[in-house]
Amino acid sequence: MSASPVVDISEHLSALRPKLHRYCARMVGSVIDGEDVLQDALIKAVEAFASAAPIQNVEAWLFRIAHNTALDFLRRRNRQEALRSPEEVDMMAGELDDVTRREIAASSLRTFMRLPVAQRASVILMDVLGCSLQEVCGIMDFSLPAVKAALHRGRTQLREFASEPDDAPRPGLSEADRVRLNAYVGRFNARDFDAIRAMIADDIRLELVNRTRLNGKAEVSRYFTNYSKVSDWHLVPGQVEGRPAILVFDPNQANAPPVSFMLLDWSADKVAAIRDFRHAPYAIDGAEWAVDGG
Repeated sequence: MSASPVVDISEHLSALRPKLHRYCARMVGSVIDGEDVLQDALIKAVEAFASAAPIQNVEAWLFRIAHNTALDFLRRRNRQEALRSPEEVDMMAGELDDVTRREIAASSLRTFMRLPVAQRASVILMDVLGCSLQEVCGIMDFSLPAVKAALHRGRTQLREFASEPDDAPRPGLSEADRVRLNAYVGRFNARDFDAIRAMIADDIRLELVNRTRLNGKAEVSRYFTNYSKVSDWHLVPGQVEGRPAILVFDPNQANAPPVSFMLLDWSADKVAAIRDFRHAPYAIDGAEWAVDGG
């Protein structure tokens, strides 16, 4: 007996989630917003799967949903540029050498956001994620000449951007954010979780991204208990994409970048919401992060 559709799609979603996030984050210019887009796309995929016609290429089907969800997000944010170019000139859009491909893949999210949407999508799909031209056409619902034109222009633009000075650095933490984050991080690192529990609001909301959601102090208290049982973390105040954040480092990996991060929302002097990316380590890939220097 074959596996049920729900099991099949769940396995695909789990395996492709990091790759889908990489695409969504670069399309919307944020690893944080990219996770929101990804979650929305996964809900749509699960809802559509049961009634969908037989799907020959599940990965391409999922990327089509993620692509359209990202476009919807950009429309809502009023940042979408023209999706289609009036010219559909058949330009050369062949394979790149490995060095050029790595340079494109390493472009910052802010740099990708400088490209028009069609150019951005085609370059990310082909040069970052390794899709074929035919797959890109299917995901974007563009003709082959239109994809080639967008890809050619996008690559040209990225090479021009690479020769420009880097964007100005983001400002550091405000003093209020620094004080609050340092208090939370200091108690967390000291494993004084009773003191941490005293800092959280009674109606606190917690999202353990890619794992679960908890509501209220009683439920969230179990989250801290779980952290007390492991030792693969050390927290440092900092920023992710200019937002106050807590960077999570593995103390067993000297001089390594952070493995994940946490975001806190405050209400008065209490922690009102926590978003912890511990179980979504893919989200730190490509993120602009900085340790607080204050």
